[in-house]
Amino acid sequence: MRTIDTSYIDGSFVAVSGTENLDIVNPATETAIGTLRLGSRRDAQRAIDAASRAQARFSRTTKRERLDLLRALAAAVLRRSDDIRDATIAEYGAPLGRARWISQYASDCFSLTAEVLTDYEFSHRIGDAIVLMEPVGVSALFAPWNAAAGTICSKLASALAAGCACVVKPSEFAGLQAHIVAEAIHDAGLPAGLVNFVNGRGQEVGDELARHPRIARASFTGSTPTGKAIAGSAVESMKRVSLSLSGKAPAIILDDADLAVAVPMALRAGLQNNGQACIAATRILVPVSKIDEVKAITRLAIDALKVGLPTDPDTELGPLASRAQFERVQRFIAGGIEQGATLVAGGLGRPDGFDRGYFVRPTIFGNVSRDMEIFREEIFGPVISIVCYRDEDDAIELANDTVYGLFAYVWSGDPARAQRVARELRAGEVLTNRIAPELRAPFGGVKQSGLGREFGVYGLESFLEAKSIVESP
Repeated sequence: MRTIDTSYIDGSFVAVSGTENLDIVNPATETAIGTLRLGSRRDAQRAIDAASRAQARFSRTTKRERLDLLRALAAAVLRRSDDIRDATIAEYGAPLGRARWISQYASDCFSLTAEVLTDYEFSHRIGDAIVLMEPVGVSALFAPWNAAAGTICSKLASALAAGCACVVKPSEFAGLQAHIVAEAIHDAGLPAGLVNFVNGRGQEVGDELARHPRIARASFTGSTPTGKAIAGSAVESMKRVSLSLSGKAPAIILDDADLAVAVPMALRAGLQNNGQACIAATRILVPVSKIDEVKAITRLAIDALKVGLPTDPDTELGPLASRAQFERVQRFIAGGIEQGATLVAGGLGRPDGFDRGYFVRPTIFGNVSRDMEIFREEIFGPVISIVCYRDEDDAIELANDTVYGLFAYVWSGDPARAQRVARELRAGEVLTNRIAPELRAPFGGVKQSGLGREFGVYGLESFLEAKSIVESP
């Protein structure tokens, strides 16, 4: 059992003033593996005070100093990669392969950002003006439970490269993962107060960070309703806000695609991270003339899918993160059946052989219409809808018929055609004939999937403000 009753504030792990304790539960076994004491509004204020003191000096550091810092962080996080991997498995239920990727990615975030910073110019001339790119100031970084270590490190890397001190507010359901990342950051030897962590409820710690006038920037990853609440609170002090929110990604399989390749890839995109991914391909759009072949390939792929304990190297799909998430997904599966969709694979309950743990049967629905809840809502579990289209225009219209617009996927035997269709989709990022994103490219959504962009130069500039100094002629 691990007890976490401190937050990382002003360069030290200090006792929190909150009184609420949460059990840390292993989702594969439903047993408690630790406890987390939540911080309070007062702890958030202490962290803001520490970051504000650090900001005054850090904003004046050189590019070389920030590059050294990023490289030190990359090394420090890499040294804890095994611990991050194990915590991701134990606390979140990520399969071993996914957990290994997350632990490596957490370190890579700092290295990739160092590449961007190396070539970035913080001043340039436009006519009679010198344009300076200056740090926006103390930044609040909100990280979700489904990608805790990677999201924390990605946001931190961009903020620190820009010259911004930070307060990190991890999800209270990722306390173990976040604590290990905080320990790694402490070991990197950063100046006191430059990076602070406060676990706590959104209603208290999150609200304080969103409202406090000395927080200049809020970067949030999570659900659309919570993002709207943060944006509403932040506007009072005109904080700079970026929001990476919910998604309902379409995967268009065009009529010239190789179904034997495209269908299994689309399913993997939909089931990634145990289905708990905002970029998951949860609506697979296929030509009506090929629906029988698609269903046959789908059944074979799901039958071959290894659902199991996340510690098993062969496991491809592990448990959902919590009982609440398990019950939410069960409600969506029941709703899909009630509304007339047909089961191609899966269904209600746990997979065969599991009598405990938050395991869900990977569920694929057919005969899905656009008025059904499973077509429209983000489910956040291993549930995919197969939707038929008549022609290319119908496919594009169906793909865009959503309030969300984070990710999309297109498969075609003709790369030029895939590119043409991709340009018609209302999404922040479209992958063609692949499911691995480009981590240097801008990441973010349109419509109710968010505001702003992260990653690469776009992530760096989201923590910078342009100042024009105009000289006399």
